[in-house]
Amino acid sequence: MKVKQRMTANVITCTPQTTHREAVDLLHKHNIRRLPVVDKSGKLVGIVTQSDILSTSPSAATTLSVYEIYTLLDRLTVGQFMSRPVLAVYEDCDIANAARFMTEHKISALPVMRGSELVGIITETDIFKTFVDIMGGMVAGARFDIEIPDRKGMLAAVAQAVANSDGNIVSVSQLPAEDPSRVVLSVKERGANIHRLKEELNKVGDAQVLDFRAGDDDPLLKIGE
Repeated sequence: MKVKQRMTANVITCTPQTTHREAVDLLHKHNIRRLPVVDKSGKLVGIVTQSDILSTSPSAATTLSVYEIYTLLDRLTVGQFMSRPVLAVYEDCDIANAARFMTEHKISALPVMRGSELVGIITETDIFKTFVDIMGGMVAGARFDIEIPDRKGMLAAVAQAVANSDGNIVSVSQLPAEDPSRVVLSVKERGANIHRLKEELNKVGDAQVLDFRAGDDDPLLKIGE
């Protein structure tokens, strides 16, 4: 999956001459947390985040009057506190690599380029939504985790067990097991006869079902009221 398939296009931007107050207004108006900064030619030159805005705002303990604060913020421009250089990716970048870059560099978004042109932005929210889709989180069905030997044919055997139970695989992902010679498959399926599926999975040679959930019944907790 490519970044261009999940990014936000028509990205809202500002310029180095945009004032602090104008940047705040843009974030609030469009309900966003980041502003790529482009110069007069449209070249990407920096990025401003909500955190940058907060770190350059006067403290609540300031002795300045409201008028003095507004005057100060009208003089402060984005070019004075934007982050640069900017880490960005091309639109054909694999989304898994984009997620890795964001994790490695501890950033929450990456501007997306087509050559030297800014064409979008991919954020941690986009990554989370992609994760939900890949894991089949929006589709009702059963999910099971099964540990299998890391050798040819084992994935096919698990898929056959689902098919034998009249099920259809919605998603499958692989994680390492404690034993380096084995892996854990997390599988989401729909339509299977649950009793039959459990029986079929137990027939898969040298495999161990670690967890089995017949439905998406995890509760969402609300604590503190």
